[in-house]
Amino acid sequence: MEFDWADSRHAFADAAGWFVATVSAVGDRWNQSGLGEWDVRALVGHTSRSLLTVEAYLAQPARAAEIDSPADYVRATRGIAASPAVAARGRDAGEALGADPPAAVADISARVLPLVDACRGDELVTTIAGGMRMADYLPTRTFELTVHTSDLAVALGMPLGVPATAAAEALRLVTDLAVQDGTAGRLLLGATGRPVTGGYSVL
Repeated sequence: MEFDWADSRHAFADAAGWFVATVSAVGDRWNQSGLGEWDVRALVGHTSRSLLTVEAYLAQPARAAEIDSPADYVRATRGIAASPAVAARGRDAGEALGADPPAAVADISARVLPLVDACRGDELVTTIAGGMRMADYLPTRTFELTVHTSDLAVALGMPLGVPATAAAEALRLVTDLAVQDGTAGRLLLGATGRPVTGGYSVL
């Protein structure tokens, strides 16, 4: 499914805004449980990488597109995502936010969003999975921002106020993954409250 570039930019900006606002509500709960082995600081650090990688990859032009869609990127990075190194990078990113993580996250967002707004979508960037068009990479970052800000909201006992634009973009990627992987039936069962044997994740 094709992702519209203007819609993707809007969704990314809204997801980033929700992330910044949620981080501002952490207060003194940085050492509280966040997600799995991460505390809240590490979860925020990991989520901030959804912004930082956009900045880093834009500075690393690719010669050709080797990954053709957001869903292909997720499939290509499944092994990397399951690596213990991801957890370590999350903790390191959390520490790198320094003494005032909300201010650091706001600064990162304020730095990255104009970079995205200046893009046409056809820029070729070098990701951990290979060369991609920016228009294909950005929806994966919106997905990460949306899912992990949801994790953060749950950890903090806050409402899941996912912006509609970000939700639509993330759910489109979820749908693409399920359809292309042949697991749409399991997704439909889980989404409509039916039991799914063994659980289910598009990841």
